[in-house]
Amino acid sequence: MTAAATIAALPARDTGRLRRMSLALFLGGFSTFSLLYCVQPLLPTFARTFGLSPAQSAMALSLSTATLAVAILMAGGAAQRLNLKTLMFGSMVLAATCNLAAALAPSWPLLLLARAAEGLLLGGVPAVAMTYLAEETEASDLAAAMGLYVAGTAFGGMAGRVGMGLLLASFDWRMAMAAIGAIDLVAALAFFALLPRPRHVRATAPERLSDRLSTWREPWREPWRRPGLLALFSLGFCLTGVFVALFNFVEFRLESAPYHLSQTQVGLIFLVYAFGVWSSSTAGRLAERYGRRRLLLIGLAVILAGIVLTLPTSLVSIIAGIALVTTGFFIAHAVASGWVGRLAGPVKSQSAALYLLFYYAGSSLAGAVGGWFWRHGAWPAVAGFTAALVLAGVALALRIPREDPS
Repeated sequence: MTAAATIAALPARDTGRLRRMSLALFLGGFSTFSLLYCVQPLLPTFARTFGLSPAQSAMALSLSTATLAVAILMAGGAAQRLNLKTLMFGSMVLAATCNLAAALAPSWPLLLLARAAEGLLLGGVPAVAMTYLAEETEASDLAAAMGLYVAGTAFGGMAGRVGMGLLLASFDWRMAMAAIGAIDLVAALAFFALLPRPRHVRATAPERLSDRLSTWREPWREPWRRPGLLALFSLGFCLTGVFVALFNFVEFRLESAPYHLSQTQVGLIFLVYAFGVWSSSTAGRLAERYGRRRLLLIGLAVILAGIVLTLPTSLVSIIAGIALVTTGFFIAHAVASGWVGRLAGPVKSQSAALYLLFYYAGSSLAGAVGGWFWRHGAWPAVAGFTAALVLAGVALALRIPREDPS
């Protein structure tokens, strides 16, 4: 089912508000992930342009996801009192501006600085979007709405990677990065126009400093005590670790012998993200019908099958494997992120922030560690590393309670 069809299928009650909300957050997910991952097709270009190793070039992505992970904690706290719509909109605009700055950076350190700032600013979108959905939608609509938001992240990831590949056929990498930034500025404006004003009233800050510290500290302790949440946080680490490590280094594999694909050709392979758009927008509804744990395990099994398919030298097998990894990843991520909202109880914003902290930490750390495996064992070593993360994810999924706590 396409994102448009999913929006059309949303429940009839308060349909106009729910559709505007879903479409706006689809754009929020699109903007975040297209900005974050538009550099992934450029990693071999960065290595050649600045004289870097594959692992060093991967810092353009890993550094952004690392600062994003830190920023998510701050955004989760700020979400307790600030207007969620304004916070997300400001983050989107400033992050797109940083992407424009990265495109103009004259040196590698300055490019990394711009990318680090971009990740820091993007922290105001993912955790806040999860909080907004958890607070502003009915419990019965949450899974479908969260699935659509994740579909937006899948579409954004595809647009960033495929769009970058297509732009590189006509422009240099600097112009291509600038174009992605400009597109996401437009997406931010559309997001602001569409997203309904939050109905949830933000808490008022206590006057005494000791009360403020207590008010801030206690909600961050609660998620660690709630059954299943730590397993979900750790699962997010494994999921994005697999996904980013594979996608970071499959480009180096396909641009070298025996494939010798161009950047545009490699970029087109990322059209398999369309499977992620479909699977994530569908996963929310299927989770309600067939059970979250079952669908989560199916998603992990699909990822593992995809990793195995990338091992042969056949280009068709590699592309099929990437498609399966993408499908399984977005099924599992859509289920896990929606499940966090159901298990979190009154600490939704903190739980969403912690899930995404682990999620982007996995992207940053596994993306960097994958470079070591690529250097010392080429693709089989990368495949083995990511398969181990999937198996760890299976063990974690089995630790999550079958039923939501009352």
